[in-house]
Parts: sequence; C-alpha cells; structure tokens
Amino acid sequence: MKRNYYCLVAGLQDITLDIHKLSKGQMEFRQELEAELHPDDYGLSNVLFYPYDNTNLLNMLLKNEKEFDSRGTFDQTQLEENIKELNGELPRYMEEFINSIKNQEPVIPDMSPENQLTSLFYDYALSLENDFMVAWFRFNRDMSNLLTALVCRNYDIPYEMQIIGDDDISDTIRRSHARDFGLTAEIPWMDDLLNIAKNDDVQEREKAIDMLRWNYLDDVTFFEYFTINRVLAFTIKLGMVERWLALDREHGSKMFGELLNELKSSYKLPESFTEK
Repeated sequence: MKRNYYCLVAGLQDITLDIHKLSKGQMEFRQELEAELHPDDYGLSNVLFYPYDNTNLLNMLLKNEKEFDSRGTFDQTQLEENIKELNGELPRYMEEFINSIKNQEPVIPDMSPENQLTSLFYDYALSLENDFMVAWFRFNRDMSNLLTALVCRNYDIPYEMQIIGDDDISDTIRRSHARDFGLTAEIPWMDDLLNIAKNDDVQEREKAIDMLRWNYLDDVTFFEYFTINRVLAFTIKLGMVERWLALDREHGSKMFGELLNELKSSYKLPESFTEK
C-alpha cells in the first residue's frame, strides 16, 4: 500500500516549465525528502539522481578529465573506493559495469562504454518495484531511442548499437525503416515526437521534448494526490525547470553538437554531411 505525504505535497510550489524563479532548488528539495520520506521511498527518489552517478563513474573509470558532478547520490570518495574494491554500497548495475571495465570484458560487445552503462542502468530501473518509476524510465528510454534514431537517419549514421534495450520496441526501432518505425499504434505520443523532431530550432525542439515529458508526468499522476509518485514526479519536474533556468540559446546548440559528436565517434559521416 502506498504511503501518503499530505504535508509535503500540500507545501509543494506550483511550478511550470516556463517559471522564472524557484523558491527551492532540486538539491534543497532532496534534503527535505531525506527528512520527510520513508527510507524505502527515499531510496526510490535517489534512483532519479543515478544518471549523475553514471556520468561520474564513467569519467573516473575512463580517466576523463571532467569535473565531478555533486548532484549524484554517491560522493567522489565512495566511487573511488568502490573502483578500487567493491564494498556492496553501489547498485548492482554499477558494480557490474566496474567489473566489466576493470576486466576488459564488455557487457555488450561493440557498444560504447557509455551506452553499456546506460543499458545496465535502464535494466536496473525497469526492475524496480514501483509502477510509476518503471513507466517513467521506459518512457524516457523509448523517447531517447527514437530521438537518436531520427537524428541518425537524418545524417545517414548507422544507429543499431546506439539503441538501448532488448525488448520489442527497442528491436523495432533498430530494424524498422518506416517513418514512424511502425510504432504509432503502440506509442500514443509518437506523432507528437515526429512533429517535434521536424523543428530545426534546437532550443525550441528541446523545450518541446521536455514539455512532452511534463505532460506525460501530469497524465500518469493525475489521480496520485499525496503518494510518493506525486513527489517523484515533482522532483523530476524541478530538475527540468532548473535546467531551463540555466540554459540559453547558445547552450542549446552546444547540446545538439555534443550529441552529433558522440554519434560520429563510432561512425564516419558521409562527405556531404553538414550540420543543420
């Protein structure tokens, strides 16, 4: 049975994606969650921050000279100690990835280390015993896969090893040549995503994608009045708002450029390639 958090939810700030100021940031709100939530529910909220841990872990294992992101669940010392010797405090998918890198045995051959870790993370997230979290991460994974495939198609880049997951939808995205990958009947937001992908303005396209995520969260928590799922959705939304408060148009173009560079790292683009 779901626990209800009446006071916590009643005190949540009314936010929109276009809000100009927040009374409380995501990390400050996270501290409040640690004090207010049942330990099991707080553990669920931590999973929302694991992508930051994934980036930190990847950078440390591959010796990338990048700044440590403090938004993760595990601090730098914890990750360093576990890279030296696993002590059981990391999620099992992180431990599996550490072992695979140290033993030079890829979890998924021919896939980049980043995509291998991402694949392990989604397998872990989709095994959680919380319907909202499973649905949210499946939605996010499918959307990311479709956006990657659409970008790759536009620039004639092979994308089979860029797609995460081994379920029917992921396999369909890898194989299908149809405009909608033959998924419109299965994915209710497919037409919206295809229309968004046509927009040449990087910033507007990113904003529309986040709006699609926002509307999804509203739909799946419509009847979740005071539950942990309402709190989790608000935490996700808070992160989106903070991201847009910090972004500008130049950064939007940079994000798209980074995506293309990542895709080009494995494949040589045709000579006719030009960024749009």
